[in-house]
Order: sequence, then structure tokens, then C-alpha cells
Amino acid sequence: MEKIFSIKSNSTDDTDKIAKAIADSLIVGTLFCMYGDIGAGKTTLTKSIGKYLDVREKITSPSFVILNEYHSGKFDLYHFDLYRLEEEGVETILDELREYSTDPNALTIVEWAQFDQDELLGNRVALEIKYFDDDMREFCFEAYGKEQEALLSRIKEALV
Repeated sequence: MEKIFSIKSNSTDDTDKIAKAIADSLIVGTLFCMYGDIGAGKTTLTKSIGKYLDVREKITSPSFVILNEYHSGKFDLYHFDLYRLEEEGVETILDELREYSTDPNALTIVEWAQFDQDELLGNRVALEIKYFDDDMREFCFEAYGKEQEALLSRIKEALV
């Protein structure tokens, strides 16, 4: 099983292939916690994942609304962005964050998960996107839980 895996992306096409591998490997109930600087590509990756999950709505950054819900794809997609809340403001949405992130019938993606106040420590996939320049990124995955380790193995197999 894979616990940690990383891959480099040298273009938006590479990033799109990573998104396809993620979408094709997912099981419902997956929680993805994303980390990375502004402009690293968290929302771009989420848009591509949504495309491969057949989400028909336009996927946008939830920076100002905190949560966007999409119900038109293969399964529900919940897209959180904790950036504007930072550490103090997250307390105002902790109940919703817990509820959505444990929905067994959805994919939940949380951008800026470092502000979660350790509420998302259960089974999850952590994904840090390291930004090098306009095209170059490194995607570093870490799995927490047996199903998530299996998911990481499937993603890796799809990309090699």
C-alpha cells in the first residue's frame, strides 16, 4: 500500500491527467484536504476533478462563500475553502465541516485545510501542491486510513 506519493506536473495538461487519475480512482465518502500557497492550483485541480466526475455546474472558488455544493455529477461534490476564515473563523462552521466531511455519499475537498483546527484528522487524503513557477507543480499525497492508502495506490498506478 502507498502512504506517501508525489508527482510533478510541468503543464496544465499534466495537472489535468492527475485530476483524471484522482477522479477515476475515487470512492464515495472520500475527504481530500488540500494545502498550498495562493496560486498553487488547488481550485484548478478541483475544477478538473469535477469535470471527470461529470459535474455540469461551473466549479468556482468558494473563497468568499466558504462552501460550494455540486449535485450533478457521479456523486455529490462539496468544495470548502477555509482561507478567509483562517483559524479563528473556522469555529463558526465546525459543525458543517464535520457533517459534510463525513458524508459517505460524496467527495469533500477542503482547500486551506491547515485552518481546520484539527477537525479533519480522521481518514483522509492530504494533498500539498507545491508551486515552482507558472507551469511547474509538485503534488504530494499522503493517505490516512486503509481505504485512502488503496486510493493512493490506484492514483499512482494510473499515473505511471
